[in-house]
Amino acid sequence: MHVRVTLVTAPLGASRLAERFADDRPLDQAAWHTVQLAAHALVPLAAAGLRYCSPTHRSRATGDALGFAPLVQPALSDWDMGTWRGLTLGEVAAHDPLAVDTWLRDPRAAPHGGESLLDLVTRAGGWLDTRPFEDGGALAAVAEPAVVRALLVYALNAPPAAYWNVDPGPLSAVTLTGHPGRWSLRLETPR
Repeated sequence: MHVRVTLVTAPLGASRLAERFADDRPLDQAAWHTVQLAAHALVPLAAAGLRYCSPTHRSRATGDALGFAPLVQPALSDWDMGTWRGLTLGEVAAHDPLAVDTWLRDPRAAPHGGESLLDLVTRAGGWLDTRPFEDGGALAAVAEPAVVRALLVYALNAPPAAYWNVDPGPLSAVTLTGHPGRWSLRLETPR
């Protein structure tokens, strides 16, 4: 059984440094503009047999704008950042630099009271491995950058620390091929 899973990263509107943890805001003007510019390349993914999205406003709006009519998947929810929700990394680091250092170094740490990095990777990977696959089938999913990063770490069986070295840009698309337990990253030439 072989399937094609294309992951699309929901666009962020604000600058990355101003981005807040688990901030479920709707798409702003800049993000809508990004969707419009990338739509021609991503709309063909709507032909996938199964189309999913994270429950966040950004992911749902992106999936709808691309014609996916996606099914909302709670397992694709953004990283649960507990007490850090709504804060920037700079704000948290100014208040508790030791907690941020622990969080960045230890994949099992969750000083914010939410999910650890390992929990996020496990949750996202569980979703990937339990899709109803049809041999030769295709599916597409729009998710927050944190979830796309976690899915790639899981699929490549990379150590959790690799998460910090994956940087999916707004509306980037990456394809995984394979089946539960055995995934490969597919890089394609633009058409």
